[in-house]
Amino acid sequence: MCGILAVLGCSDSSQAKRVRVLELSRRLKHRGPDWSGLHQYGDNYLAHQRLAIVDPASGDQPLFNEDKTVVVTVNGEIYNHEELRKQLPNHTFRTGSDCDVIAHLYEEHGENFMDMLDGIFSFVLLDTRDNSFIVARDAIGVTSLYIGWGLDGSVWISSELKGLNDDCEHFESFPPGHLYSSKERAFRRWYNPPWFSEAIPSAPYDPLALRHAFEKAVVKRLMTDVPFGVLLSGGLDSSLVAAVTARYLAGTKAAKQWGTKLHSFCVGLEGAPDLKAAKEVAEYIGTVHHEFHYTVQDGIDAIEDVIYHIETYDVTTIRASIPMFLMSRKIKSLGVKMVISGEGSDEIFGGYLYFHKAPNKEEFHQETCRKIKALHKYDCLRANKSTFAWGLEARVPFLDKEFIRVAMNIDPECKMIKKEEGRIEKWALRRAFDDEEHPYLPKHILYRQKEQFSDGVGYGWIDGLKAHAEKHVTDRMMLNAANIFPFNTPTTKEAYHYRMIFERFFPQVILVNHT
Repeated sequence: MCGILAVLGCSDSSQAKRVRVLELSRRLKHRGPDWSGLHQYGDNYLAHQRLAIVDPASGDQPLFNEDKTVVVTVNGEIYNHEELRKQLPNHTFRTGSDCDVIAHLYEEHGENFMDMLDGIFSFVLLDTRDNSFIVARDAIGVTSLYIGWGLDGSVWISSELKGLNDDCEHFESFPPGHLYSSKERAFRRWYNPPWFSEAIPSAPYDPLALRHAFEKAVVKRLMTDVPFGVLLSGGLDSSLVAAVTARYLAGTKAAKQWGTKLHSFCVGLEGAPDLKAAKEVAEYIGTVHHEFHYTVQDGIDAIEDVIYHIETYDVTTIRASIPMFLMSRKIKSLGVKMVISGEGSDEIFGGYLYFHKAPNKEEFHQETCRKIKALHKYDCLRANKSTFAWGLEARVPFLDKEFIRVAMNIDPECKMIKKEEGRIEKWALRRAFDDEEHPYLPKHILYRQKEQFSDGVGYGWIDGLKAHAEKHVTDRMMLNAANIFPFNTPTTKEAYHYRMIFERFFPQVILVNHT
């Protein structure tokens, strides 16, 4: 994983432009402290900041095909790269990097290979033979990616907003599951699963099939050549991730390199619900557990850094990102470079408490579809950028492409909350791991009701943030909110406070035409 930056077709191949691209690339250095690279071909620039997880010794980027006519800079992990290499017997690979397959797949399949990749990725591929390029982002948007356009006709690509916002006339989030082709000058959606249309599935609920699909999703994410661990809040999702990882770690290559003792990490205010639950789960599954404490003031002090790194003013995302940001710094200081986390389950299984209001299975399913499609704006953004702020990679098995296919093909009647039948939120997932003979978790943890992450780290956390905002935003300021921020006008003092900080880092020019 890493940070990527590309400037394509800028009509400027000068040394000054190269220096500017390097300067912007360094804004992403926190994402990849292990190596940096820049490849220039005419007026095209592909830059890269690497966090080495697989093949640290030789996997530096950009990556090439055999004769270096195809150049790739990529942020991602391709979990099936060994199988893909076997499908490319006539190709010679320069590195052991999992991403090395991309240039060769392009040679064989042109632009039509995206669905062959099992993993998470954002990449820019330049074909110097005709000066064309393609850009792609993974199915759900686990990796972050932005696209911008310059007045000189250039196209800019960056893992983070800060890599391009100063130099582009217009920029936006690159849509997940899409491909951008310079030949067509347009986006094309490559990820087209059955659930995307929001048609109602009818497959019967098979708890074992669901369990096995998730176990496979976790195991494939143990592909690493560096120390790793799991994030463990003590809630259902992170506890299942930790339990499955602990159960299957022993037989993996990672265990041979780093041992079979799994490390787990949790963060919270003193006395937080998550700390107690996480410690109990850790003792049950036998991890080496690390518990980090922070104060409300620690969190308040980090607000500006967090908004700079996560690049959003969404209140809920910022609340949850701050403890994750603080924890990630501690984890990285221990020498860990990758963690496995539990994002995505609530969207797939309707885990949010408001899902109990769903009037029927059709509306339940359609809401889960909408929530998954929006993940790249919220939980994926938080998990990716809060960790990468410190050069730590987060992997999310619930958002595995095959697991989503299995889970979203289940008749949504089986996911609905029916308290009269003893079915609480995410019942289908809980039941799949309710194994009497070989239990994964204690029953009361397996059926623990959901805590919002920002509540689980400590109930005083949200009140502390609101009180802080009250000191910085007056009632008079709120009266003018719609004039100061006509787009997405903040409606609370906390939202106004975050928006002011965001606009300072990423100023927006919005012209309103009064006729």
